[in-house]
Amino acid sequence: FTANSMNCMTEILGMGLPGNGTIPAVESQRILLAKHAGMKVMELVRENICPRDIVTEKAIKNGLTADMALGCSTNTMLHLPAIAHEAGIPFDLNGVNAVSDSVPHLVKLNPAGVHCLVDLNEAGGLSAVMKRLDEMGLIDPSARTVDGTWADRIAKAAILDEDVIRDREHAYSQTGGLAVLYGNLAPDGAVVKKGAVLPEMMVHTGPAKCFDSEEACCEGLYAGKVVSGDVVVVRYEGPKGGPGMREMLTPTGAIAGMGLDSTCALITDGRFSGVSRGASIGHISPEAAAGGLLAYVEDGDLISIDIPNHKLELLVSEDEIAARRAKRVPQPPKKVSGYLKRYRAMVSSANQGAILETDKFL
Repeated sequence: FTANSMNCMTEILGMGLPGNGTIPAVESQRILLAKHAGMKVMELVRENICPRDIVTEKAIKNGLTADMALGCSTNTMLHLPAIAHEAGIPFDLNGVNAVSDSVPHLVKLNPAGVHCLVDLNEAGGLSAVMKRLDEMGLIDPSARTVDGTWADRIAKAAILDEDVIRDREHAYSQTGGLAVLYGNLAPDGAVVKKGAVLPEMMVHTGPAKCFDSEEACCEGLYAGKVVSGDVVVVRYEGPKGGPGMREMLTPTGAIAGMGLDSTCALITDGRFSGVSRGASIGHISPEAAAGGLLAYVEDGDLISIDIPNHKLELLVSEDEIAARRAKRVPQPPKKVSGYLKRYRAMVSSANQGAILETDKFL
């Protein structure tokens, strides 16, 4: 799930001790890890080692590489760009597919696969995953961590289960678990956990079934309005539209539970839980509330999804799109006040990590 994914990323980025991402909460090793983490914090303070000394460009690249090998939550494509922004490190979503194309999907955890996080822990944990990636020359082992470098950790690591942490020859796929799609619907990108998409849905074209909120989508699903072949559109759930990007966990869960995940796709400017599976495409940028094309999709429009070729297209003529833009405006923003109103005014698009663009207001 997303929390597990980001806990793993914390360790991969060097900001957590070995085992931080995978030791089960019920094990005594987790209590011991907490004790050691507190001791390590005090040591780092004494040595004046700060987060920006650890979260460097090397660390971000290693994080992205491991992300692809693990097939983490799509939310990592929000959090990693946001972390990079705070660390003053450039992060371009356009480069994600190049990394994905070069990194095999080595670990496939529930719900995409049969293994759970405890299995990864018993297989050697993230240090073992990084050892495998280092053998392939895909990471920089000189990247710093809170307790040395990744080279230090890799030297002590062992891969204890070749089925859980596979080699390149036996990888689930020769490309990574996440992909960024582009097209007229998402000129700035959209994200899909392709490692959790059924083979028959990797390429799909179907009629749009549009909903202007998560609640409306759920009502439509339960009322039987979505049928086999549809592309479910959930809009106005992006950073500005929400405001705040809610997880579309209920719609994706309903689609899977109704047995439609092998014939239906879902696209949204919102985001998903790490538990989501199927052809669930999120983070569409620009979002509907910012005037993105998603706001002008109508029921019955054909939408083409081609995950292997990183494409997401609305199959409507440019003249028709221009006519729709001319005769109507996006849905009026929801009435909010206080911090939510300030957030909506300052938040960036999802492709930038939904960061607050404070520089524009200072």
